[in-house]
Amino acid sequence: MADTWHGASAGIPDPWTLPLETFDVSKAELFEQDLHWEYFRRLRKEAPVHYCPQSAVGAYWSITKYNDIVAVDTNHKVFSSEPAIGIGEPSDGINPPMFIAMDPPIHDAQRKAAQPAVAPAQLHELEALIRQRVVNILDSLPIGERFNWVDKVSIELTTQMLATLFDFPFEDRHKLPFWSDVATTTDAAGIVGADMEWRMKHLTECVEYFTRLWHERAASPPKMDFISLLAHNPDTANMVNNPMELMGNLMLLIVGGNDTTRNSISGGVYYLNQFPAEYAKLKADPTLITNMVSEIIRYQTPLPHMRRVATQDIEFGGKLIRKGDKVVMWYVSGNRDEEVIERADEFLIDRTNSRRHISFGFGIHRCMGNRVAEMQLRILWEEILKRFEHIEVVGPPKRVHSNFVRGYEELPVILHAR
Repeated sequence: MADTWHGASAGIPDPWTLPLETFDVSKAELFEQDLHWEYFRRLRKEAPVHYCPQSAVGAYWSITKYNDIVAVDTNHKVFSSEPAIGIGEPSDGINPPMFIAMDPPIHDAQRKAAQPAVAPAQLHELEALIRQRVVNILDSLPIGERFNWVDKVSIELTTQMLATLFDFPFEDRHKLPFWSDVATTTDAAGIVGADMEWRMKHLTECVEYFTRLWHERAASPPKMDFISLLAHNPDTANMVNNPMELMGNLMLLIVGGNDTTRNSISGGVYYLNQFPAEYAKLKADPTLITNMVSEIIRYQTPLPHMRRVATQDIEFGGKLIRKGDKVVMWYVSGNRDEEVIERADEFLIDRTNSRRHISFGFGIHRCMGNRVAEMQLRILWEEILKRFEHIEVVGPPKRVHSNFVRGYEELPVILHAR
């Protein structure tokens, strides 16, 4: 039990004082206030497979322990990804199909079509370009004055990477993070009062823009960007004729390439300030960067959950999950499971087995762009250590109001030159 509960001022009750049957961990304010940790600690301890009979997103099961999450994630026949991966249903009824929310064989064919854009050989080709962009961004930052790291670094770097992966017109690249935010600003993510008409308007603009790009790529020789790969692959070439399916897969690729890396870039700076001994360790030994990157991704867990639907009745963790029930894998909890990860609540950049985290998922839906994310973070920290003695966080972060994206809107920092 927590010694002191800090959530009272935010109107969030101490989870250790609540009856377990009233637990609803889908509330976006838990994540915005960073107060979800004790809720999940209690679930792991007392009800690792937990049923919430009613909430704003309906009834659902929570799976909160590492090994149970792996068991669900690797059993796509019993725990289906269709029709969606988020815990909630959008009130506008628009749930566009996307390959992460599909089962084989359609999932496999569509994923395989896009995969070459982020294959190891392609990333090797991109490394010099990414490094140059990182250098340009870091060299443009003000020294000794306060600014928002999220805006100047996290968003800008991931936006440039996304533009490369889509071969998107560079002058319009800022549309990509905007569309990413639009895609995840939905009442399905626990955002009460989300303007769903506004959301649909901008997602439609996104589809129209990419449809033009698609036709240009289809009429040109094949290249290694996402749109060209999809346009030229027989399994996906007709996707452009189904605007909803095109929208769904664009949302998947944009959000997957933006939110995850962007929030790990911010999280790394924040956690090194929260754990100054680890920052000192990093400065003393930059060879720890690669290991630290995995620890950042574990500790941040940029996407807190993924949802599945039971295709049959199944006994799991001593509970009877019924066919049709929603089953939510809380990656954010599995990454803090003390039974699997030693000193799980500590940020340790030299952690043994640091890649043994759950942030990328498991099984057929394991994150396709995990190597891209790791490479961007590695290069960024290599270049940071060459330039700056210290990145000082000078105020509390402002977090995203969402149960699906664990992210930052603001992280005020001051840079100190070497």
